[in-house]
Order: sequence, then structure tokens, then C-alpha cells
Amino acid sequence: MEAETKILDKAMQKTSKGFSVKGYGAQGASGDKTTLKKMDVDRANPKADEVLIEVLYCGVCHSDIHQVNNDWENTRYPCVPGHEVIGKIVETGSKVTKFKAGQIVGVGCMIDSCQTCDPCKNGDEQFCAGEHGPTMTYNGYFRDPESDYNTFGGFSSHIVSKEAFVLTIPEKLELSSAAPILCAGVTTYGPMKHWGVKEGDNVAVVGIGGLGHMAVQIAKTMGAKVTAITSHESKKEEAKALGADDVIVSTDEDAMTKNALRYDYILITIPVPFDINDYINLLTYRGSLITVGLLGEYKLPTNNMNVAMFNRTLGGSFIGSISETQEILDFCAKHDIAPEVEMININQVNNAFDNIKNEDVRFRYVIDMSE
Repeated sequence: MEAETKILDKAMQKTSKGFSVKGYGAQGASGDKTTLKKMDVDRANPKADEVLIEVLYCGVCHSDIHQVNNDWENTRYPCVPGHEVIGKIVETGSKVTKFKAGQIVGVGCMIDSCQTCDPCKNGDEQFCAGEHGPTMTYNGYFRDPESDYNTFGGFSSHIVSKEAFVLTIPEKLELSSAAPILCAGVTTYGPMKHWGVKEGDNVAVVGIGGLGHMAVQIAKTMGAKVTAITSHESKKEEAKALGADDVIVSTDEDAMTKNALRYDYILITIPVPFDINDYINLLTYRGSLITVGLLGEYKLPTNNMNVAMFNRTLGGSFIGSISETQEILDFCAKHDIAPEVEMININQVNNAFDNIKNEDVRFRYVIDMSE
């Protein structure tokens, strides 16, 4: 533990409840309330079943922007985002058996859940039906009544998680680019697994950004015939390079009409309000359309006639379970799938947020937390 202790001494300041570490967060006060700024973040000492992790890399997700801006009207400030964490364990609780100090691990969207409700018992912690639902990695509720309920995420030097919610990072994965698998990867893999995407299926992925570019690679590796649907003509060649067999520009009405009744499965990753009716008619009879990007309202109501007349299914999916997250990490390592990332430093994160909102990023930002 000598090397790990030096890290603690250098990066942390002890408090009465644990440690104070450095992070970037939004205060939510008047004025420039959603700009991320350097701040101190309180971390409790790891409990018996918890680990303390030094953050090495953290992905930047579009949901980080939604949460910081309180777009879902549930943000608790200060808000320290970050739920795609690759890091090194520097301390383990007395009951931790799976991990040890010095090990490279991952933390995704959750750090705890009630573990007693039916979804948790079935291994679907993301749908935890206990009080407050799952404990999200940030903007979440601690289950310890003695702790502040607001969790803080991976835009910080260190993070604490329950052992059961820590992921093993396969050695074959490149650490600097693996972080988005912990959210973008599992969020697209989970519903494709649940709805049974299989070899030979015609699959469309709508929105070729952080989530969509992972979905194209995953679906193709599953053996599907993959069409990328994008609103940007400029992304056609990039989508093909990712493995897409076909590309449709969604603003091309003739192309959209021509491909009616074509797809067994459509995964929509668009993170902002859109008209879902534009995509329903692309489904074959008894096809399924699943949305994962948008957690808000649609622009227009669904045309239920178009759903019913071909026995189509519309559904939604929310992140993924811990077991599914480990599955997709292993799947990506086995099949040489990697997120396409742009590396930045933490002091560039506000500019990165602006670029994401303006759709001016090549798929995914990852923060090198070494600085």
C-alpha cells in the first residue's frame, strides 16, 4: 500500500468524515450556474464493502450536459458529472474480495442499489424499485443515512464505489479510449441483447454520435445487416468506416420512404426531442423500435395506427445492468471494438460541452484526469 498511500497524501486532504479531493462541478447558483469550475469534493472513507479509486480517464456523455443544465428538473447542486470512469484502486474495504489495490477497474452509471427489490435480485440494478431507485454515480442518493445524499461523479481525482458495482477492465482494452464503453457501450448493447438482435437481422441505428457509433460496431459484430441513419451528410463515410452496410440521411424524404417496412430492429440514440413517427414506418411487421438517447418528451404524439397495423413494438431502455456492462467490456475486448474518442484535459470540459451541444465532436470526448 506504500505507493497508494503516497497518492492519497498528495491528492487528498483529510476531513472529519473522510477526504476532500479535487473536482470540476457546477454550483447551480445565480449567474453562470452551469459552468463547470474547480471545486473541492468530499469523499467518505471507503466502508467495508467499498473501494476508493483514483480516476485516470472519464468520458463525457451528453447526459452530463442535461444534468448540469437541470434539463430533467431533478439536478441537485453542486453537480459533479462523470459516469464513464477508468481508474486505479488505491484502497479497499475490509470485506472486499474481488479487487485489490493497484488494479485497473471501471465505474459506470451506478455505484449502488437496494439489492433487495425484484429488479435487483434479477440482476437489473438499473431498474431498482427501492427508495430513490439506483444510486447513480452522480446526482444520486446515498443509502447511508449519515451521508449527504448527493453523489459526485468522475470529474474528480478520486471516487468511491460499492465493490459489487465495480467493473473489471480487460487487459486487451486501451485504457485511454475504453471509458465510453461503461455508458455508451452498455446503453446500446443492453437493449440489442434484450430484444434479441441476431445474425441476419436488418438493424438501423439512428444518430451516429457517442452512442450510435458504438451501436453500429456492436450490431455489426452480432452479425446484423446495419444501416446508419444520420441527419448529417458528412457522416456517411464515417458510418461506413465503422462497419455500416448502408447509410440513410434522414432529411432525404425519398430515401426514408424507399426504406419503409425494411428493418427488424431500430435503435434511436438521438438525445434531444424529435418526431418518432419519421422512423416507425421503417419497421417491418412485428419489428421493434427502441429509444435510448432521449429521456424527455417527443415533439409529436405517436401515430398509433402505424404501430398497430403492422404489430410493431415501441420501447425504451435505460443504461444497462452491472452484468451487462461487464459483458460488453469483454465483448469489445474479444472483438477489437473501441470507441472513437478525442482526448482532452479537465480544464477543456466547458468547451467540450459546447462542442457536443453544437454537434461538433467526433463521437466521444474522454478526459485525461492526470492533470
